[in-house]
Amino acid sequence: MSRYLVVVMGLLLFSGVANAELKIGYVNILKVLDKAPQMQIAKKSLEKEFAPREKHLQAQQKEIKALEDKLKRDASIMSESEKRKIDREILTKTRDAKRSMGEFREDFSRRRNEELEKLQRQIYEASQALGKEEGFDLLIRDGVLFVGEKADVTELVQKKLSAMKGN
Repeated sequence: MSRYLVVVMGLLLFSGVANAELKIGYVNILKVLDKAPQMQIAKKSLEKEFAPREKHLQAQQKEIKALEDKLKRDASIMSESEKRKIDREILTKTRDAKRSMGEFREDFSRRRNEELEKLQRQIYEASQALGKEEGFDLLIRDGVLFVGEKADVTELVQKKLSAMKGN
């Protein structure tokens, strides 16, 4: 009997919740990321952080190109040992440049991912705060097949995130 009572009470409770009007919102994360002031700050910070290394890579490429041009231009008047020396120098510098480029890409990707994770945490916090402040019962993101205009709270999350600039 008590088992039956628990089931009935559960059904009554569920039917009350089912009849209640829920406030549901949708957040387009890609749109928030695209327009977030924190993303622009992170991009500028990464550009500043990696600019010296990028300039160094460009200088390496110019150096290799200059050696290749010299070899093409002066090959007819160079000794075989001079040609081999420049060929080895080009090969060595090309290997160094490829290694440097690989390290640059790895480091840049790692730092970009760190900044993205930080921003995603801020978006989560902004969404949590918005949900509580605006009385939402449910906020969803991505993987949604349909979102009506009334449920899309992306702009509200963007405003909340903008207000969190200093964090």
